[in-house]
Amino acid sequence: MPGRDELPDTLKRSPAKAQRTFVKTHDSAVEQYGEGERAHRTALSAVKHSFEKVGDHWEPKPEKGPSDDGGDDAKGGVDANATKEHLMDVARKLDVAGRSTMTKPELVEAVQKANDRETRKARE
Repeated sequence: MPGRDELPDTLKRSPAKAQRTFVKTHDSAVEQYGEGERAHRTALSAVKHSFEKVGDHWEPKPEKGPSDDGGDDAKGGVDANATKEHLMDVARKLDVAGRSTMTKPELVEAVQKANDRETRKARE
């Protein structure tokens, strides 16, 4: 499949369903928009509807839906609309320090930083 060549490293470490979603959407977007960044962004957006980035990979969301209200507040795969409880669970998995005293926006930012850190480690 052509889209498999475009699979980001974080998706290579993710469930097969996330990979299939990316590949199928990427291939369809290439047919519609041509090869390039737009096809890649479209495919990643489709993954974000059902999965969220946790560390260096993607995990299924508890509920399917967009990662945020409008895209301007997108946090690199962190579900900004998730409950604070869910964000606390993700922060616990990522061993985020000080999570118990954080507000929801602080948790979103901390989880994003932890995700970036885990992704960098996985690439080394």
